[in-house]
Amino acid sequence: MAIVTIVIYSITLLFLVISSLIQARLAWHFYRRQKQVSNHAMAFSGFPLPSITVQLPLYNERYVVERLLAAVTALDYPRHLLDIQVLDDSSDETTSLIDNQLALIRQRGISIAHIRRAERTGFKAGALAQGTRQAQGDFIAIFDADFLPAPDFLLRLIPYFTHPEIGLVQARWDHLNLTDSWLTRFQGFFLDAHLFVEQWGRHSANHLINFNGTAGIWRKACIEDAGGWHADTLTEDLDLSYRAQLRGWKFQYAGEVGVPAELPLSMQALKTQQFRWMKGIAECARKHLGSTLQSSRLQISNKAYALFHLLSSLPFCCLFILGLSSVPLLWFLQQPVYQLWVERISGLTLLSVASVFLYWVGFMHRQPFSKTRLLSFLGHYLLFMVLSMGLSYHNTKAVVEGFAGRKSSFIRTPKFNRGTQQTSWHTNVYVSKQSRELPWAEILLCLYFLGGIGLAFHLHIFNLLPLHLLLVVGMGLVVCYPAWQAVPEKAKKNKQASLDTRELSPAE
Repeated sequence: MAIVTIVIYSITLLFLVISSLIQARLAWHFYRRQKQVSNHAMAFSGFPLPSITVQLPLYNERYVVERLLAAVTALDYPRHLLDIQVLDDSSDETTSLIDNQLALIRQRGISIAHIRRAERTGFKAGALAQGTRQAQGDFIAIFDADFLPAPDFLLRLIPYFTHPEIGLVQARWDHLNLTDSWLTRFQGFFLDAHLFVEQWGRHSANHLINFNGTAGIWRKACIEDAGGWHADTLTEDLDLSYRAQLRGWKFQYAGEVGVPAELPLSMQALKTQQFRWMKGIAECARKHLGSTLQSSRLQISNKAYALFHLLSSLPFCCLFILGLSSVPLLWFLQQPVYQLWVERISGLTLLSVASVFLYWVGFMHRQPFSKTRLLSFLGHYLLFMVLSMGLSYHNTKAVVEGFAGRKSSFIRTPKFNRGTQQTSWHTNVYVSKQSRELPWAEILLCLYFLGGIGLAFHLHIFNLLPLHLLLVVGMGLVVCYPAWQAVPEKAKKNKQASLDTRELSPAE
């Protein structure tokens, strides 16, 4: 039993180390070649602009749909070359809100189609597939409901299509509500590392990258040649990206062009999004690992990076398994032979944080270096580590389901449009009732790791104490944050009710 536990612990730690080194290498690629990335932030010159279809896949987006339509209809592009598709699968008042805007939009000479399906077959992928069949443009730009492209977005990205083999140009996500809470700060910290550094690093080193599901422009011929949108995974964007690149299409990353979007405000919304992403990545790995490793188009280095790209959801599993195995490991560490072995492999822990360089670059791109900025980064990185531990069980469950081939529905992430009064997180009509249920698995795991801390003090073996502290705090945050977040919201509501009562009462 001791040998099995140590082997499991060692293998998971080794995978985390290799993944971290891969990420550190991507940060190096970004640094080394950043100055070589050409700036295409200009309009076409010398030849005609192409026709573009803008697709807006929507499902129950009452809070943000009008904001989205206002942004998209303000795009600066010749009207005769632009058409907009509202791919609306909604079952609520979102549809009527769209209808109310269509007449006004068409009066401005903008071509816009409201496309409805009888059934939401294939979820987002199904909607995009139907829209692509009807698209008039040679290029297709896609925006999710909470994204707000700048008017010059199309004119900045189209110049990247300098060669007919370029099938996609992906812009960087930016954030509308980064400073709303420490939960949004965590997400911004995590996403900036991926969208600013990791994607750009892969592109700079000529490795495979992926469409991020929104804020990008596809060549329509590329989508069709790759087989179109498939609905057999929850990450249809990653799936199509690999199918297209394995057929020889090239992707470009426009990292200097940011498109702001909304970060999830509630823990349940974050968990919903994470579950879909982690499971979808695992489904794509199951679908494409074999063809990627066997591809004659890719060099060995491309295949190695693609391997860890497709397995990028596994580190959460490794964190979870590492934590589970570490508690019984404490008992075995009483024996000198096992303690010596664990001390040796624990040296790998230092290498397992090599990914810190990726997050450092992603964090520092917003402001220049300073001591205050350094302290802020350390706080954000600690928060990232804690919440990664806290989400490890939830994401591991998603990854296991993905690799096992267990299908599930595409559950959208609720949007809030925080700028309006009626959309506080607990009153949002799209927030699942599950947010009111206790996360019993995380509660039990929190107690389990607390037991590990108690065992460490009982045995006077403190090698694994930092790991257990991170796990306890992480699981505790996942459990307690929804209730903690609801307190100020309810307090505001009660305060407003009190003020309203005062106004209605007779003057003294």
